[in-house]
Amino acid sequence: MSEKELEQTAPETETVPQEDTTPPEENTAVEEAVIEEETAAEEAPDPILAELEALKTQLAEGEDRFLRLAAEYDNFRRRSKQEKDNIYVEAKADAVKALLPVYDNLERALKQETADEAYKKGVEMTMAGLQKAFEGLGVTEIAAVGENFDPNIHNAVMHIEDESLGENMVAEVFQAGFMLGEKVIRFAMVKVAN
Repeated sequence: MSEKELEQTAPETETVPQEDTTPPEENTAVEEAVIEEETAAEEAPDPILAELEALKTQLAEGEDRFLRLAAEYDNFRRRSKQEKDNIYVEAKADAVKALLPVYDNLERALKQETADEAYKKGVEMTMAGLQKAFEGLGVTEIAAVGENFDPNIHNAVMHIEDESLGENMVAEVFQAGFMLGEKVIRFAMVKVAN
């Protein structure tokens, strides 16, 4: 047999993997370097993420400004409506105050005795018309005679002792008082008993 044949028939030798002959200190250093590179890559800010965070912050600030502006507008609208309503009530109250002396004069005229029935009927009709106009405006007369004295709606100008009336009862009205809703236009001028 020739050498070639021997080589062909010779059992093939297995290749044995070679062991890593690198000292353990160098392996640790390489592993640490790889870990540091991965950590550095993770810690390095991604420009897309940074931009996303900036946009999120900007959006949150914009939403906050919008909500504040909406709240301010709502408060302004509510305040304006309330001021407008108050101005309307004040204007009505001022108009009624201007008519109250006319009411007082008509009331005095009705209390006077007269022989002229047509004159008396004319004054009664004028008073009825004025009272109807007050009703249309929402003006009501303050109840007084026989009621308990209330300093929020009555103005006591006299005091009498009368056992037939209860304590702090209104005995007489000198001048009628009027209210517009909950607002007192003029206090009722009254005499209080006991």
